[in-house]
Amino acid sequence: MTITVAHLQPIIAILAGILILVMPRLLNYIVAIYLIAVGVIGLGLFRHLS
Repeated sequence: MTITVAHLQPIIAILAGILILVMPRLLNYIVAIYLIAVGVIGLGLFRHLS
């Protein structure tokens, strides 16, 4: 797999989400889940089901 500029944002979102999960606060969990979801969808690992 080659890393392109299009892959940087999802990768950064996943890393930021994991780092935020280390500091447990409610808002941090919400933001972390959002960032991880954006990262997974951005990498194309989750396809829309319709």
